[in-house]
Amino acid sequence: MIVKRLLISTLSVVMLMFFMGCKSQKPTTQPKTTASNGSVSAIPPVIIYKMVKDFSNYVPVIMNKDKTEIVSYPSVKDIKVTAKPTALINDYWLDNRGISKNVAFLKYTYEEYSKMTTTPTVDVLMKNIMNKNPLLEIYNCGKKSDYKDLVKDLNLKIKEAGNEMDKFFTPIK
Repeated sequence: MIVKRLLISTLSVVMLMFFMGCKSQKPTTQPKTTASNGSVSAIPPVIIYKMVKDFSNYVPVIMNKDKTEIVSYPSVKDIKVTAKPTALINDYWLDNRGISKNVAFLKYTYEEYSKMTTTPTVDVLMKNIMNKNPLLEIYNCGKKSDYKDLVKDLNLKIKEAGNEMDKFFTPIK
């Protein structure tokens, strides 16, 4: 009788441990971006840049680091004229689209691209790249929440920085 109770108790404990151990865990999600200081941010940084010439009316695409392939491009449905960059002082532009140092500009204007009925294939886009190396400078300017009036505050910092932009902004290399 004692052996039977001991066996039932042991079996109960083992079963309890088994079922407790089988509890499923909630899936974890990966952060969208990680800042250079290791902090996690799902909000894209404020990016400003200077171009070799004015490509502000043309659709940007992102290429691989060797500039041999397009790795990201917008759907024609994603393009809105409001996504054009915002002009700042001293020929700088505020990104409103999500560019990077590997940006290239297509021969299509925002208006032309938005009126297309289908998004061109990557091969067609590659053949319509206007400039693979359009940037002279590109900077990470922190978070939008760091600014009260984004354009006004950026212009003030650009003016104050003069030729020492890295005084206020992080160069993207």
